[in-house]
Amino acid sequence: MKKVIRQLISNALDKARKSGELELSAVPEILVEKPKDEKFGDFSTSLSMMLAKSERKKPRDIADILCRHLKNGESQIASVDIAGPGFINLKMAPAFFLSRLVKVAELGDQFGSSDAGGGKKVLLEFVSANPTGPLHVGHGRGAAVGDMLGRLLKLAGYNVSTEYYINDVGNQMNTLGRSTWARYREILGIAEEFSPDYYQGEYIRDIAREIIDQRGKEFLDKSEEEVLPFFRQYSLDSILNGIKDDLSEFGVEFDQWFNEKSLYDDQLVDKAVNWLREKKHVYDKEGAVWLNSSAFDDEKDRVLIKQTGEKTYFCSDIAYHKNKIDRGFEWIVDLWGADHHGYVPRMNSVLQAMGYDKDVFKVMLVQFVALTRGGEKVSMSTRSGEFETLSDVVKEVGVDATRFFFLMRSSDSHLDFDLELAKKESPENPVFYIQYAHARICSIFRKATEEGLSLPAISHIDLSRLKDEEEFTLIKKILAFTEIVGKSAELLEVHRIAFYLHDLVAAFHGYYSRHRVVSDDVALSLARLFLMDCLRTTIHNGLSVMGVSAPEQM
Repeated sequence: MKKVIRQLISNALDKARKSGELELSAVPEILVEKPKDEKFGDFSTSLSMMLAKSERKKPRDIADILCRHLKNGESQIASVDIAGPGFINLKMAPAFFLSRLVKVAELGDQFGSSDAGGGKKVLLEFVSANPTGPLHVGHGRGAAVGDMLGRLLKLAGYNVSTEYYINDVGNQMNTLGRSTWARYREILGIAEEFSPDYYQGEYIRDIAREIIDQRGKEFLDKSEEEVLPFFRQYSLDSILNGIKDDLSEFGVEFDQWFNEKSLYDDQLVDKAVNWLREKKHVYDKEGAVWLNSSAFDDEKDRVLIKQTGEKTYFCSDIAYHKNKIDRGFEWIVDLWGADHHGYVPRMNSVLQAMGYDKDVFKVMLVQFVALTRGGEKVSMSTRSGEFETLSDVVKEVGVDATRFFFLMRSSDSHLDFDLELAKKESPENPVFYIQYAHARICSIFRKATEEGLSLPAISHIDLSRLKDEEEFTLIKKILAFTEIVGKSAELLEVHRIAFYLHDLVAAFHGYYSRHRVVSDDVALSLARLFLMDCLRTTIHNGLSVMGVSAPEQM
């Protein structure tokens, strides 16, 4: 809608220029906002004040000129007023909103979509949890945020690919293999001390039992050196398959799973280091290879290759992110855990060293989750095995509640996840509150059908019967959805949709408590049913972009 208002103002400027009332040698961006108080109108602009200096006129005089041209023959505008030093407030005619409400019904499942992203090619990498154990709730929050962000970006017109980066190289993989090997021997009766450095969770025993079921005592008399490749790969595959199953159950799918090992197999890591060396961004010191990252945004230089010859994770990440850009992506968005905040400037620095625009790379930090049950926090630690897995939470409260709770707060803020609240069937539970509104609207239509009333073609519905102030409050909130989606995608702020839906549903519940949708007045009933249908579509689409279902009965 703001785009339409900007065009109306632009038309008024053209008329003022042609009439000689304004010179308009330089026209700033036309900013259109919604007044904080609706009594001032539906839209507002401060353009008059921005033009005052170049036009050498008082803002209110400029506003007076623009208001005159805005009102002249423009049926979409009900009134135009000047406030304060020169704000222009516009109140739109009912037909302005009603004609756009018709578009909601026409678009259906596509309502909320736009071309704001312009087809920009985006690679969205998220979760990428090390395959050393099941996904915990922190990974779950990253999965929900990343998946919803992908849906948002697609809806807003971006060309999005999603990717999971598998860290299948390095000491952690050897530790995983040794952990399973030790449990294998333990289960088969060889009592040895289980290293505290090993992965302690019960899932390691489960993997060892799988191997025993399939291969028996085949490895018992062999050395660790002989069996480690098998135990490492088997454990990796088992855990990774479990991760894929958990994500699929959670409604999260990836376009691609990218193995770190492929970077080494294709010699991309060596090529990236050599490229940086040729550009004089790499130097040798004390037997190690260093990146001169302090020359850019990083606080100090970083080691790429240790004295032992072992390449650091950072070294692999350089090759990986160069590979992303080489694949033609214009915008790389990574979701990382909050404990990786120190890693952001060093990745920025290396991409700058490679000559890439700093805006090509964006990191979203997803803050920690604290689970509470009965007022007490649940301990979580992958290494110790004392953690709450994502699958455990989903089993307890369901996919919908889990996803919604992960998505209802800004991802860069700490989240307390109240398991008991997530299970409540009451207005206190935000996901229940919103889903119940959708179900309630569906029940309105069932009642209408029972009374022999169904929605005809829009041409047979008199929308002018919608006159109540609360009805137009609902209509305006519905029509704001597309802008909310676009803004959420642009700012990478997924929680805006949950806030929007809660506000929209609150307006509906208030309206429903004071107005009958189906009454003896057939014309009014049809108009209100059409409004309810558009509201149902909006709630459905909002929940859909969150990956949450919209039940018809509860």
